[in-house]
Amino acid sequence: MKRTHKGPLRDILAKNMRRLRAKRGLTQEALAHDSGINRTYLSSVERAERNVSIDNIARIAKGLQVEPWKLLKND
Repeated sequence: MKRTHKGPLRDILAKNMRRLRAKRGLTQEALAHDSGINRTYLSSVERAERNVSIDNIARIAKGLQVEPWKLLKND
């Protein structure tokens, strides 16, 4: 797997994914299914290991039933 420099936005995305997933009571597997994304890929995004595409952010947001920008907001 090609590695890119990890930026702070990856950590924000990961934190928000974990928080929203827990709030909805979803496992990573359930969120992956709802998002149409492979579970291992989703897990690596949630650990801030992946440089995720904007299309996949939209898919994850749909699975979490939130607007995509909420995944990138630093609270």
